[in-house]
Formats: sequence, structure tokens, C-alpha cells
Amino acid sequence: MGIPAVHHVLTPTLNIALEQHGPATGAAVILLHGFPYSPRAYDEIAPVLAAEGYRVIVPYLRGYGPTRFNHPETLRSGQQAALAEDLLALMDALGIEQATLCGYDWGGRAACIFAALFPDRVRGLVTGDGYNLQDIAMSAQPLDPQTEHRLWYQYYFHTPRGVEGLTHNRRAFCALLWNLWSPTWSRNAERYPLTAPAFDNPDFVDVVIHSYRHRFMYAPGDPALQWMEDALIRQPPISVPTISLCGADDGVGPASVEDEDIAHFTGPYERRVLAGIGHNIPEEAPQQTLKALRDLLQR
Repeated sequence: MGIPAVHHVLTPTLNIALEQHGPATGAAVILLHGFPYSPRAYDEIAPVLAAEGYRVIVPYLRGYGPTRFNHPETLRSGQQAALAEDLLALMDALGIEQATLCGYDWGGRAACIFAALFPDRVRGLVTGDGYNLQDIAMSAQPLDPQTEHRLWYQYYFHTPRGVEGLTHNRRAFCALLWNLWSPTWSRNAERYPLTAPAFDNPDFVDVVIHSYRHRFMYAPGDPALQWMEDALIRQPPISVPTISLCGADDGVGPASVEDEDIAHFTGPYERRVLAGIGHNIPEEAPQQTLKALRDLLQR
């Protein structure tokens, strides 16, 4: 399967690179990747939905692939509000009034925030690992030692050494994360080279470092996005129809027995734990992801 052609959409902050599938008149589905991934995560999903008549949009997030900032003075923010604002700007630029969203990791955070704050514009949500909004006000509270251990890379990024390490070893570093986070997936070595070029973006390191510093209150956010960060402090509920996909073998945070996020969802909601699946949910489990999307689209 060849890599689809890349299109560009100009928004106030970004020139967003994206891949498009299916008819422009179809119901919109937007598929959002995370860190450190790319649109390649949806290679076995987007064409199938397009063949069924949906308009499928798969963007490169800020700091990835051919997506570029419009102005050199713009803060290379990776904060959660920036990711959601990019999604809002993308939908507005494409004239999409309502879409079904699917995302995991950073992309899941953007999708969850958008669904919480703009529910009228979301037909349904497939979220990787539940409620992905960061509770930044509580970020200084230590977690259990096992969870703290799995967040080692975030603490590394808080240091100058971490900045240098990601700058000079970005492909090797992200390959390590792929293996740690999807420890039972047999296709890491095969699939990683298809995504790794997305990390050559000149803003990749700055966006990543800011993301992991901002969430712990070690870096200020973009003042233009403070209104959204203020709204997120309240940890708003998600009311749109939602299916949460959780990897049982996720090296970042294995799925718990109890659904710790259920109280955050006030609309139709279902949690599905995927045996043998790690953090890279759509790429490891395309059929389960497709089923979740179809279940929402056919409601």
C-alpha cells in the first residue's frame, strides 16, 4: 500500500499537512495520531472507511511531518489546548461542521477536549485509553511507583540533557518508546521506519519538550489559549457517544480492571479492553478500531 498524497490546509497558526480519503460529500471522520506516531497508524483504517463512502481526514499534528507553523515567532507549544485548537481550526478551514473523531495519545487528547468543549460538532468519539484530558492542577501529586517508572521519558524531557538527547537521537529514542509501549506487537520493526520520517520536522523537538513540560507546570502556555486551559481545569465531562479502546499490554499504562474514567462520560459510553494490544492502538488493532468507528457511525 502506497503512502497517500499529502494536502495542505492553511489555518491561522499552522499550514496543516493531511491525507484525504473518500468523497468530499461523505460524512466526515477525522483520525488523529499521537506521540511518537504519524498518520501511518491509520493505513488499514482510512481506505476502508473511504470505500464505504466516508470523508476521511488524517492530519499530521503540529511538529510532525510536513505540517508547519506560519510564523517563526509563534510559540512551539505542545500543550493540550493547542492540539484541540488545531483540530477546531482544521475543521473550520475544511468547512466540516460535524465529524466523528478517533484519536489516541496526543490525538486522543485533542479529540477528547474537542468533544468535551464542542459536543455539537462531534457525532461520535473513539478514544484511546479513555478520558485523556490532563489535570494539570494536580500534576505535582506523585503517582504509584510503577506508574512513575513508566513516565521516565517525561521527566527526562524536563532537563537540558533530555532536550539534547531527543535532538540528536530522535529516531532511536522514539524507536525505543515504540518497543516499550507495544511490547507484544510483532510488527514494530516493520512499521516504525514508515513513521520515523515524521519526526524530522524542524519543530518536533520544541513541540515535544513544551508538551511534557507544560503538563507539569514547568513551562508557561500560549496566552492565546488560556481561555481553553481555564475551561479544562474543571475537567469537563464528555457527553457525545463514545467508545474507549484500551490496550491490555500498553507499556505506558496497562488497562486497569476497573474503569477509572467512567464518571467523566455522561452520554452513551462503552469501554473495550483489547487483549494483546499496546499503546499504538489503531496500528496494532485496526479491525477493532474500525469496528468501534462503524458502531458509532451506524448509530
